[in-house]
Formats: sequence, C-alpha cells, structure tokens
Amino acid sequence: MRRYPICLWLTLLGSVFAVLSVLLTPCFTVRAAGERVAMVEARAGLPFSIHFIHSVQKTPVLENLEVNEAKDGFTLLSTKYQSFGVGLPFLAEEGDFREEGDYYVFDHMDRHFKTLALRTGVGTQLTLTVAGREYRLYERYAPGTRIDLAIVPFYRALLGS
Repeated sequence: MRRYPICLWLTLLGSVFAVLSVLLTPCFTVRAAGERVAMVEARAGLPFSIHFIHSVQKTPVLENLEVNEAKDGFTLLSTKYQSFGVGLPFLAEEGDFREEGDYYVFDHMDRHFKTLALRTGVGTQLTLTVAGREYRLYERYAPGTRIDLAIVPFYRALLGS
C-alpha cells in the first residue's frame, strides 16, 4: 500500500471543507411559478423592500425588511403608506409612528418571519428590490402567482427547492 504525504491529505481535507462551506452558504432566494427569480448571498442585515399598491386602499405601500442576524429569516423594519385601512399598521405597540409629508411611517416594527409568501394581484404592482436590483413581479407573473422569499443553503437554491 502506498503512503501519501500528510500535506496531500490536508489539502484534500481542506478542499472538502471549502466546497462544503460554499454549498452551505445561506442564500436569499425569490421563487415564482417554479422558477428562481433572484438569488443573493444572505448576509445579516441585507436590506430589501417590497412595494405594492394596497388592494383595498389603492394607495402605495413600502415595506422595508432585512435578513436577520441568524441568516435564517427576515425582520420587518418599517412600513410607509398613505392611508389608514385594513391590513395596515396603526397600533402604537407596532412601532414608532410618524407622519412624513403625505405618508405615514411605522419604524422599529421588529416583526420576524421565517419565510414570506406574496401574491401578485390585479393593479397591485408588486415590486421587490434586493441588492440594488428591482424586480417588477407584476410585469412577469399573472395575478395570483405565489412569490416565495426564503433563506436556504446554496445547494438548495441551485437545486430549486
């Protein structure tokens, strides 16, 4: 039996660890209609936003979120909207409320989500902004299409699960 130098074994072991490290890297993924829309490395604090026209109030809403510290979910930081109504925050315990011109802003909301499931809708103009890139989901997908946002290991993002 042939003996290999220890440096060869260490190199091989290091290579295995490097590949595993890459494959297990958390990724922020956006999927719709069976396809990957976006995939970026999920860094703690990575900001993203969801913009839409409220289906009842017919006014714009902007939600600002980030990838949480554990890189396994999301935190809703603030919501900005123009009118009070169904589905919009209004209770003092939901965050710090202020008026900003024609908008109402709730900051420091600190709501946590493991995943997010959104749907395109008629006239809602659902738009997602991640890592400086805007995704006009309403232009690409029919009303009612489910949009899934999740943090998954890189290997799962590649496999589409």
